[in-house]
Amino acid sequence: MHPFRKAVETRDHDAIEAMLAEDVVFTSPVAFRPYPGKAITAAILRGVLRVFTDFRYVREIASADGRDHALVFVAKVGDKEINGCDFLHFDEEGRIDDFTVMVRPLSAAQALAAAMGAQFDRIEAEARATAGGAEAGGA
Repeated sequence: MHPFRKAVETRDHDAIEAMLAEDVVFTSPVAFRPYPGKAITAAILRGVLRVFTDFRYVREIASADGRDHALVFVAKVGDKEINGCDFLHFDEEGRIDDFTVMVRPLSAAQALAAAMGAQFDRIEAEARATAGGAEAGGA
């Protein structure tokens, strides 16, 4: 089991954040632009773990060199079942420097967008508290 998978499944926020590179870029399945930086990415991931219920990874796919991983997941957002994949790229130091999420179906993606939108003031506040406001931005 990949250490990131274990950290997410055990909801170990400190371990998740420790695996992120300072310059990580998070690409959301529901936001127009990517979010650069460790503080905002960690805050978004904490928000996602508040929004998702019954979350579990069901498959891991790794590149031969171990620098790219795809973690397929299922979860619920409200009463909608969501299927998705976390695409992770690791830098030379083994930290996640690129994090892209894709989800389906559309109805679940829309539920995720609404639920995360309701969380975004809290997410931005958490990111500002961690990074001094340098990384937090709007959707």
